[in-house]
Amino acid sequence: MSADVDPDRTPRTTPEILRALVAFDTTSDRPTASIIDWIEDHLATSGVRCSRSHGPEDGKWNLHAIIGPDRAGGIAFSGHVDCVTVAGQDWTSDPFTLREESGRLYGRGSADMKGFVAAMLAAVPDFQTIATQAPIHLFFTFDEEVTCDGARHLMTDVQARDRLPSVCIVGEPTMLQPVIAHKGRLAARLTFRGRSAHSSTPDGGVNAIHAMGRAIVAIENSAARFATAGRRAEGFKPPYTTTQAGLASGGQVLNIVPERATLEIEWRTVPGDDAHAELTALLEELAPVDAAMRHAHPECGIDHEVMCDLPPLALPETYALTDLIRQVTGANRTGHVSYGTEAGIYQRAGVPTIVCGPGDIAQAHKPDEWIARSQLDACDAFLRTVATRACCAGGLPA
Repeated sequence: MSADVDPDRTPRTTPEILRALVAFDTTSDRPTASIIDWIEDHLATSGVRCSRSHGPEDGKWNLHAIIGPDRAGGIAFSGHVDCVTVAGQDWTSDPFTLREESGRLYGRGSADMKGFVAAMLAAVPDFQTIATQAPIHLFFTFDEEVTCDGARHLMTDVQARDRLPSVCIVGEPTMLQPVIAHKGRLAARLTFRGRSAHSSTPDGGVNAIHAMGRAIVAIENSAARFATAGRRAEGFKPPYTTTQAGLASGGQVLNIVPERATLEIEWRTVPGDDAHAELTALLEELAPVDAAMRHAHPECGIDHEVMCDLPPLALPETYALTDLIRQVTGANRTGHVSYGTEAGIYQRAGVPTIVCGPGDIAQAHKPDEWIARSQLDACDAFLRTVATRACCAGGLPA
């Protein structure tokens, strides 16, 4: 933690808590144990019950707190505690020391999304007064910025303990406007195993880059198919599934037939399209290439691995949660976004979920990331109003 965070003083307001949270470097390649310890200790000062869950990596922890009745049902507020790296970014101040200037709070993760996490924690005393008839769940997750596996492990744990909430709000930065749909994302890595030879006698080798080129053409053709004849989902930009080859590498020197190449690809699917089916179709199209490589030499061929699997989100316009959030925010309409969140994972686990949180996604991941204090103030009011409405008798859908 930064030296200016006093561990003997318990922060209570959202900006005070945000200062403490930003001081933890929770870049996604680092453990989250320290910040989860801090959050759990903070909740303990209010007597809040917590349960931890984790993934296969050491030091990667989720936290689930329940306020009010210790049971399933009620409403959940969810925020991830990891953030993207600051490496290679030109910050004008220490990214892990919160700085306020002209109504803006600067720091890594301030917008995405420690601002919402801070507001969740600041609301706990009021939540304890509100949550008499139905529970309020608080989710704190790891690795949202890379795989969203934290949310998957959390849902497995919550389901095993029979503590699924009835609905959930993921507080990604939307300027407190309700987002009811986002695209899914499937990322995969293809590895092409060839056989080296001198380029003057290429018949003695198997060119991995040539095989990779066939895959790139197939992906390009698939992207064109989506754009011209794919499923349309109005509200998204673009309103169809997209795919691309984003990273490619291979070879050592020009006069050697490359024995290895790798290609990273992604699909961003509109609700209703199946990215796994698209990956299967791509592998089937490449099957003759794979077979030819293996025929040339048994050690050659094409392998694949899924790197990220994020399901799409689609909450009906007519759903009670949509109506509740629209009423509380005063929004005339709901939004669709092309980036992914943990909301699709919660929805797949059986929890209807909406995305609505403070700050602007345009500020996320950038140097001098910031969130407006006015947005945090509005989020404070939003959380308390939503919790009050959701926890009253008949306030939540069955």
